[in-house]
Amino acid sequence: QIQLVESGGGLVQAGGSLTPSCAAFGSIHHIAAMGWYRQTPGKQRELVATITNGHSTNYADSVRGRSSVSRDNATNMVVLQVNDLNNEEAAVYYCGVRYSTGVDASDDYWGQGTQVTVSS
Repeated sequence: QIQLVESGGGLVQAGGSLTPSCAAFGSIHHIAAMGWYRQTPGKQRELVATITNGHSTNYADSVRGRSSVSRDNATNMVVLQVNDLNNEEAAVYYCGVRYSTGVDASDDYWGQGTQVTVSS
């Protein structure tokens, strides 16, 4: 079992930066990747950025070039930074973890989500 504790989020001015962080606790030894996703009402949850154990990163096209994701393997924390935030990026941001359960098998775990509001 994995527990995820998120912090950050809240009210961000348009053009400002968002820097939520997430810590993983529990059976952390088989975490394959950590990352951030976001969801708005009526839409599917979408990728923002992920980072693997080997620190390979993947970004959504919409944030590439103005965001970064970092991970501390020792503390099992993942930190996202998105700069130049716009109104359309107001959403609930979720920390997600991919947990390896075997060869070509994994489970996904999610944090409780943190609301991000963008003010004009």
